[in-house]
Amino acid sequence: MANISDLIENFLIQMLADGNIISISRNELATYFSCAPSQINYVLTTRFTPDRGYIIESHRGGGGYINLVRLDENRDELLDELMNLPINQGLTFTRALQILDRLTADEILTKKEAGLIAATMSDKALIAPAVAKDGLRAGIMRSVAAALLRDKGERREKKEE
Repeated sequence: MANISDLIENFLIQMLADGNIISISRNELATYFSCAPSQINYVLTTRFTPDRGYIIESHRGGGGYINLVRLDENRDELLDELMNLPINQGLTFTRALQILDRLTADEILTKKEAGLIAATMSDKALIAPAVAKDGLRAGIMRSVAAALLRDKGERREKKEE
């Protein structure tokens, strides 16, 4: 059985199926799921991040309404953004997983490909001091983005022939 966070996430994703923006009340959603409003906040802040392709616009007052917006970023913009990840700032494993989820949701990667990439970025796979692992992850993600952009260019050339 799915946990409450999964149920809330799936409910919001289904609501977004008809468009790229929904306006909801945290309190109404909490009442619907018989949970605390803080549970709604948890789901929103952990599962609807920019790395996963969402922006949350909060409106104070009037019952605490929020707008949940699904970004319509195209493939090239997303990959270009990943190509420019600053290695010196690094990339946490959690954020890397969120980016891989986004690439999977946007059908840029399959679940299997994302799983394999995630395995290469895990703490167990990266044999380095803890401070260096985030930089290594950023470098791996940049390499993945470069390969995906190169692959796209090769497919375009084949179509033109």
